[in-house]
Amino acid sequence: MKLHVVPARTGAQWVRQGIRIFWKQPIALSGLFFMFMALMSVSSLVPVVGSFVALMLLPAASLGLMAATREVDLGKFPMPIILLCGFRSGTEGKRSMLLLGLLYALGFVGVMGVSMLLDGGDFAKLYLVGGSLDADTLMKPEFQNAMWLSLLLYMPLSAVFWHAPALVHWHGVPAIKSLFFSSVACLRNWRAFLVFGLLWSFIFLLTALVITLIGGLTGDSEFASLALLPAMLMLAAMFFCSTYYSFRDSFVSDVIYA
Repeated sequence: MKLHVVPARTGAQWVRQGIRIFWKQPIALSGLFFMFMALMSVSSLVPVVGSFVALMLLPAASLGLMAATREVDLGKFPMPIILLCGFRSGTEGKRSMLLLGLLYALGFVGVMGVSMLLDGGDFAKLYLVGGSLDADTLMKPEFQNAMWLSLLLYMPLSAVFWHAPALVHWHGVPAIKSLFFSSVACLRNWRAFLVFGLLWSFIFLLTALVITLIGGLTGDSEFASLALLPAMLMLAAMFFCSTYYSFRDSFVSDVIYA
């Protein structure tokens, strides 16, 4: 297994491939994504430690969606059990996946902890515990600064863990080494990932704008609120599908993924 550096235009290719593969099995992949979301939501309901447990499960669950994408790419039908593939690869694989989950949760909580220095914890509490967001809180400069700082700090955290679960599962790379290789791969392919991120941001924003405009033109005040959430969830499922291709093209290996 070795790093493969790709041109910037490959980022656009990842986006197209994610959208294309989703529409090959839209019901199956949508269902798996909703199961993924339900797993995160149910885990977060556990008193005291629920949000931390949900964060720990995120690397393994995202790997499951990548594995499901690969199944569809091979012409197979992804079964629900594939979401747990990260914990079905032997004792060492399970330990590495749990370690990745723990490190990711600690890193995310650390990001939220830094943001608390700016707004006293309002943004972190909303993100980790939940609750309602009123207009007054949203317009506070401290809250907005905490939100943007969290986003800025989350980007390198995301790069560190982007490829790590797949490297552990498909290539048997130890957890700590997988974090290093993931970071290097994202840095070396930063142009492709920049195009990838910008395109997905544009797609999400454009979809929201179109739905809002349709609601305004038709005079249906409920259309936007009813259509926006399922549309965003569908796009999120396509996004997770596209992450598989970003991993596949970033590494060259003779290993046949199982």
